[in-house]
Amino acid sequence: MAIRYLKNGKTETARAEDDAQVRQNVEEILASIETEGDAAVRSLSEKFDKYSPVAFRLSASEIEALMAQVSDRDMEDLKFAQEQVRKFAQIQRDSMRDVEVETLPGVILGHKNIPVQSVGCYVPGGKFPMVASAHMSVATASVAGVPRIVAATPPFNGAPNPAVIAAMHLGGAHEIYVLGGIQAVGAMALGTQTIDPVHMLVGPGNAYVAEAKRQLYGRVGIDLFAGPTETMVIADESVDAELCATDLLGQAEHGYNSPAVLLTNSEKLARETLSEIDRLLAILPTTDTASVSWQDYGEVIVCDTYDEMLEVADDIASEHVQVMTDRDDWFLENMTCYGALFLGARTNVANGDKVIGTNHTLPTKKAGRYTGGLWVGKFLKTHSYQKVMTDEAAAMIGAYGSRLCMLEGFVGHAEQCNIRVRRYGGQNVPYGEAAE
Repeated sequence: MAIRYLKNGKTETARAEDDAQVRQNVEEILASIETEGDAAVRSLSEKFDKYSPVAFRLSASEIEALMAQVSDRDMEDLKFAQEQVRKFAQIQRDSMRDVEVETLPGVILGHKNIPVQSVGCYVPGGKFPMVASAHMSVATASVAGVPRIVAATPPFNGAPNPAVIAAMHLGGAHEIYVLGGIQAVGAMALGTQTIDPVHMLVGPGNAYVAEAKRQLYGRVGIDLFAGPTETMVIADESVDAELCATDLLGQAEHGYNSPAVLLTNSEKLARETLSEIDRLLAILPTTDTASVSWQDYGEVIVCDTYDEMLEVADDIASEHVQVMTDRDDWFLENMTCYGALFLGARTNVANGDKVIGTNHTLPTKKAGRYTGGLWVGKFLKTHSYQKVMTDEAAAMIGAYGSRLCMLEGFVGHAEQCNIRVRRYGGQNVPYGEAAE
């Protein structure tokens, strides 16, 4: 297979070393939150965000005052974006239905979709105030019917960001905390003297937030592993280098460790894109961040065939996959491992991130191999139930159940079935024997 790397990022070994250091730091910080509660949370906020208010939870009057600072145009745009997210989430919710069916005469089976009872929504905002993340988690949880929605976001330049707070409030958050990083997700999951713990954590974040969610999983549910942003551009010569370079750097500016990969079957396009990236980095206002990500995590991969491109793409399983080829729908039909697809040159990841209506909280670090992104269904638990309605059904199912329990050696289990056979079927089944 002729797959060539014109540019490599950090080695897997170097990335694993970075992950190990993050893992250790997070473990220590979560332990301090669990033992010290509010005191640890305040200390961490002072250390990492230089922020120590009288109370981290915003009052109704504080929320109102912050929302008043948002311009009419910004508020209009924010509401438009949130409406698109709610609209698609409601369509998804409507596709999920409770079921109840009589599978055998007198045997009723069913399931109910029940909202998670409390969720903690983390909205990143230390470097860039992620207004859109509030729509994706808070508003989607609201559509799902979650009765207690807690939202947390770090201070921005030493104070709550008005637009983020407005998005949280309009999205339906019942409690809003100005807290960032590990201290936010740790406090929401573990609880403190002033914050009741939640049942589930959702939302994207940096490597520390993602690792904290991973370590807290089991104590609480999580949506998915949503760490630093990843993007892949799959392109052929139907598009040009400027488009490819723009889409790669548009995501690389997220942070210092945001992988950006160009996958193409054109070496000409690959080399032109490398040159175009150098040109754009010289003028991009966020070049201090984007250039580090591109240097350490950028990759350019050239394949000979579309089949090779498909195989490499599924192996990398990138969070965002921008497909700009002469056969975009072929990739839609055949790709199996990714966060979300953005199909065609008219489409772009930024629209998905901010406004188009799909959810931008997506799997990273190859998690797209086993999960999709955040959606209304993540906030719902599907619980089954069963009812046996007639004596005849109780005796018939009980006889099968008794024999199958005895096949496995579970005598006590078998007796649960046998007592029903005796009572409802009139058969005398001795204790410890299978019903005939």
